[in-house]
Amino acid sequence: MKVYTFGDKEKPTIMLFPGTCCYWKNNFGHVIKPLEEHFYTLVVSYSGFDETEKTTFISELDEVAKIEDYIEEKLDGKLFAAYGCSLGGSFVSLLVDRQKIHIDHAIIGSSDMDQAPKWLAYLETSLMLPLIYPVMTGHPGKFMKKRMDKMLAANDEQAEYAKKFMAFMGIGTDRDFSFISKESVKNQFYTDLYTKVDDHIRVPGTTIHVFYAMKMGQKYEKRYLEHFADPDIRAFDLRHEELLLDADRWVREVCLTCGIS
Repeated sequence: MKVYTFGDKEKPTIMLFPGTCCYWKNNFGHVIKPLEEHFYTLVVSYSGFDETEKTTFISELDEVAKIEDYIEEKLDGKLFAAYGCSLGGSFVSLLVDRQKIHIDHAIIGSSDMDQAPKWLAYLETSLMLPLIYPVMTGHPGKFMKKRMDKMLAANDEQAEYAKKFMAFMGIGTDRDFSFISKESVKNQFYTDLYTKVDDHIRVPGTTIHVFYAMKMGQKYEKRYLEHFADPDIRAFDLRHEELLLDADRWVREVCLTCGIS
C-alpha cells in the first residue's frame, strides 16, 4: 500500500480512496490539481494495485489496518476529510467505525455497500473474475467485447456515461495493468462483499456525508440510513460516481460539504 501526497501540508488534509479494481491515477488524477487549491491531498494506492510495488491485496481489513498505521504515523491519527469512491466508501466507513484514527468529514461517494455471506461472496467473485479481469488487463473475451462494443456504439446519454466511466477505470486506455494480479482482484472483490460494515455508525466529532446518486435507486438511500446514524445525505440526479467524472463540480461539492469556501 502506498499513499501519494500533493500540495501544501498546512492546508486541511483530505485522503482519497479508489473504487473496486481502480488504479489511483485513473480514479483521481483529474481532480488532484483543483483539489490542491483547498486541501493537502493524499491518494491511497491499494496493495496489489500499484506498479511501484510487488504486493498482493490480501483483504479489506488488512488494508484498513495499513491505512490506520499510516495516518497514525504521518498525520497524528487525524484526517480533516476522507472521500471513498465506490468500494472506497467501505474503507471510509470502516475507518470511522473502528475509531483507531479520527476523521472530521467522512464522505461516502455513491457506494453500493453490497454485503453478502462468505459462500455467496465466493460465488459472485467466481462468476465475476473470469469476465472482469481480462477486461481490466486489455484482453476481453468475445462475450464481453461484444457487449462493450454494443454499449459504446449507442448514441445516447448512457453510452457517453459508459465511455467516461470505462476510462475512469482505465479500461480501453493505453496503460498496462498487467502488474495487477488476478489474486489481488479476487481478494479485493471477495473480501469487500463479506466484510461487515456496522449499522447506525455514529462517532463524536465525525460527520458522515453521502453523495447519493439517485439514479442508482432508492434502496441505496435506505442502506445509507441503516449503516449511518443521522448521515448528511446529498442527493444528485446522477448515476454511480457520475459526479466524480465532472472534476470542477465534484471539487465544489467536496468543499461545500466540508465547509470550505
